[in-house]
Amino acid sequence: MESRFHTGRRLARLVAERTGRPELGHDADVVARVLPFKVSAHVADVLVDWARAPDDPLYRLVMPHRDMLSPADFAAVEAALPDEERLRRVVTGIRERLAPPPEDPPGGEDGQGLEHVYPDTLLVLPRQGQTCHSHCGYCFRWPQFTGEPGGRRAVHGPGAMCAHLDRHPAVTDVLLTGGDPLVMRADVLADYLAPLTGRRHGHVRTVRIGTKAVSFEPERFLTAPDADDLLRLLDGVVRSGRHLALMLHVTHPRELEPGPARRALRRLHATGAVLRTQAPVVRHVNDDPAVWARMWQEQVELGLVPYDMFVARDAGPRRYYGLPLVRALGVYTEACRRVSGLARTARGPVMATGLGKLVVDGIARLPDGPAFVLRALRTRDPELTGTLAHARFDPTARWWSDLVPYGEHDRCLIPDHGAGAVIPDHGPGP
Repeated sequence: MESRFHTGRRLARLVAERTGRPELGHDADVVARVLPFKVSAHVADVLVDWARAPDDPLYRLVMPHRDMLSPADFAAVEAALPDEERLRRVVTGIRERLAPPPEDPPGGEDGQGLEHVYPDTLLVLPRQGQTCHSHCGYCFRWPQFTGEPGGRRAVHGPGAMCAHLDRHPAVTDVLLTGGDPLVMRADVLADYLAPLTGRRHGHVRTVRIGTKAVSFEPERFLTAPDADDLLRLLDGVVRSGRHLALMLHVTHPRELEPGPARRALRRLHATGAVLRTQAPVVRHVNDDPAVWARMWQEQVELGLVPYDMFVARDAGPRRYYGLPLVRALGVYTEACRRVSGLARTARGPVMATGLGKLVVDGIARLPDGPAFVLRALRTRDPELTGTLAHARFDPTARWWSDLVPYGEHDRCLIPDHGAGAVIPDHGPGP
């Protein structure tokens, strides 16, 4: 039976065969030695337009290509291919530069699989869900998928989650994330969801599940052996009186066009779950206001709620996917101008930082020059939520750590990171 997924050398062969260009397959092989890639049959057979490769936006989203590494790094990996030990050293060095080791997150427990990101919100990274049906090239959690010791942050079972909730009755929201929790079998997912819907943890009122399965593996909800069990499980969460939110990651409007994706959405709506959408704005994939306007409008028509437009994280192949903040702000603002109010529910552009979720609200003209206006959507310190701050305008700034506070009082949201400072960044706020 043919595999439903393409990884490793198989991925390189897929690229060469589908594009008819062996050099693209070679490039994929080189880059995939550094960054982990996995592509589902649905993505390969339905979403990617191979005739437009490598410039097709879905190809750029999920397939490894040489531009994701610097020319020097690409050449170093390519030269080391014949020597396994040398290749290992080269790859390790590049990975260390692309993903500096983070500090332990506040509230991290049991292998850092729990993250108490806000007083009322707990992120849970189940061990069985720390992969995806396909890997997006921009994913900031790519070290989770390399298999290297210390790279994976995961909780080994629901016991640690339950113990944490016992100690923190102020938690009202639990977000299951990954990876993608919906790669798990329904019976395994049930082990995590059942405690959240019982009397023991009655203080939990909202359950969120982050997933890209509708886009990348819609058969998960249609013909998978436990598809009906999964839907009954989700329906049970709603029937327990909890609010169930599926946080659908949708990066390009083409992802929701195929019939299977539309049928999956209808089945999910029938469970009573609220379906929200979010994605980063990334170069070569969706850095176009027309794409976002179309995506938001179509999502509203499908009964989805646009939630967040993120800024691409300062990790991994950031030189390729990242945008200057001023460009991200321009994409968001122009997209909002092109849609009605119902499609303007997404906040953006949002940076999910170690401090919390900060949105770039605009550019102010101040006495000492222009400045970015930042607003705290959610912060680890509740007293900072809603706070405004200004950062000196920098057309090249791409991330929080690139910003310089406009004045002393702006350091509440914009620390003076200093040249070359590494700022801990412990995962997205939900």
